[in-house]
Parts: sequence; structure tokens; C-alpha cells
Amino acid sequence: MDRIDPHATHAGPEPLRGGDQGTVPGGAPAGAFDPWRYRDQAGVADADLVGYKVEATDGGIGKIDSASHEVDGSYLVVDTGPWIFGKKVMLPAGTVNQVDHDQRIVSVDRTRDQIKAAPEYDETSHSDPNYRNQLGGYYDETYGALPPGTGR
Repeated sequence: MDRIDPHATHAGPEPLRGGDQGTVPGGAPAGAFDPWRYRDQAGVADADLVGYKVEATDGGIGKIDSASHEVDGSYLVVDTGPWIFGKKVMLPAGTVNQVDHDQRIVSVDRTRDQIKAAPEYDETSHSDPNYRNQLGGYYDETYGALPPGTGR
């Protein structure tokens, strides 16, 4: 498998709600961001991602502690190690840009600062609908703030 450039644009129509299609060159696709679905072209399928390293657009953030493949509810829990004082963060599946299974790296389309500023995660939060709405809303807002060339 070719090495994946985590800074490259990987445009495509997924994930979209309501059947919208199309992209704007160098920017976000037409339609709404769906935080809880992996994009088809990300290369996740049903792979076990536990232990994979996670790369933000500007550097590593940690390793995947757990991963979900729930229909319309998928996410990653990342152990940030010393980067955020050993805290864990929950990343909705829609932030996954690309998976390199040979290198065991998951690239996400957010910066380290955007991830660090996300609503705080605790072990009991992942299934709480209010937390998911808050987290999904946060990443939906940051989706519009992606710099050109880093969007889908």
C-alpha cells in the first residue's frame, strides 16, 4: 500500500446527509457533515483500529484505545498519552480522513488544537445522547473552519 499523506485532500461525497452530492475543489463537500459515519473512501471497513496511531493535520495525538463501528454512531477513543496529560479524547468517525493499515496510522482532518478544545470525554460519556450531540455539534462547527486543502 502507498504511504498516505495526512495533509492531502481526500475529496469525496461521504459523509453526507440527505443525499447531497458534490464537492468544492480544495474545500468541504456540498451537504452536511455527518460526524458519526466513517467515509467509504477512508478505508476503515470493519477493521480493528485499536492500537493504531492517530495523526491530526499538524501532528500525532496518540493511539486508539477503542473503536466503534455502530451504525450512525461510530467513533474512536484516543489515549493522548503525555500530549494532553494522559487524557482520552473521543473522535467521531466522520473526522477520519484516511487509514493506512500497513503503517497502522489513522489520519483525521482536524488540528491538534481543535481536538484539544473539544468537549471533555470521560469513560461514561460515549453512549450519552447529550454528550454525543454536544461533541457532534462541536466537530460539525470545526468542519466549516478547516483550512483549504485539508477538507474532504
